[in-house]
Amino acid sequence: MRILISNDDGIYSPGLAALAEVASKFGEVRVVAPDVEQSSMSHAITSSRPLSYRQTPIASFQGKFEAYRVNGTPADCVALGAHNWEGVDAVLSGINLGTNVGSAVWHSGTLAAAKQAALLGLRGIAFSTPVTESEPDFPSLAPWVEKTLRLLLAQQNLPLVNVNIPIQPAGICWTRQAIQHYDGRVVPAKDPMGRSHYWYTVVPIDQAEAGTDRWAMARNHVSITPLRLDLTDDELLRRERTRLGCNDDGVTK
Repeated sequence: MRILISNDDGIYSPGLAALAEVASKFGEVRVVAPDVEQSSMSHAITSSRPLSYRQTPIASFQGKFEAYRVNGTPADCVALGAHNWEGVDAVLSGINLGTNVGSAVWHSGTLAAAKQAALLGLRGIAFSTPVTESEPDFPSLAPWVEKTLRLLLAQQNLPLVNVNIPIQPAGICWTRQAIQHYDGRVVPAKDPMGRSHYWYTVVPIDQAEAGTDRWAMARNHVSITPLRLDLTDDELLRRERTRLGCNDDGVTK
């Protein structure tokens, strides 16, 4: 199995090295990641300038994995990585420094790398973990990453999955995305010259609906959320077609 590893924290992220190490137990690994941090870039792609794809020695890889850095977004990295390495079977993204649950799924660069894999017809799995005052203890998380990968890679019908691993995992929970709250907020402030500027920040959410990714993480369970690229609201579509008297193809009579 050929496994392409990417992220949005950049080529030198410790989470990237941790994920590559675990993934190497399942197949041949190659790393293609942004040359600088690209957090919250969502699924942006670079179309207005050329991209570079440069092999980069990483000390933490100890010569075990080929690594390449790209001056672009996570989606760019996966597109170039799959183009330059034939026969990729799966794309893993992360381990992100910070969770990607609830509304964060929409703007996460970590998720974008996995979504780009799905767009290319490959399997995409994104991994994230909370950040505290210290760096995550990746060696203690490694067994849970391995257990999760063993579970997901054995199934062929999961093209796109979002995984969040708590600091001290106690189990695994299959979840849905929490959508009842949006945690983004604009905070106005002043610069030293008294000019107005704004911070876009995150508001902590304490309560979460049972069975969601937030709910699982609050209970120290690894959250596994199957996702899909199709954003169509099937229920609303059926209702409107029926209301308007459309034929089977959705054309109004």
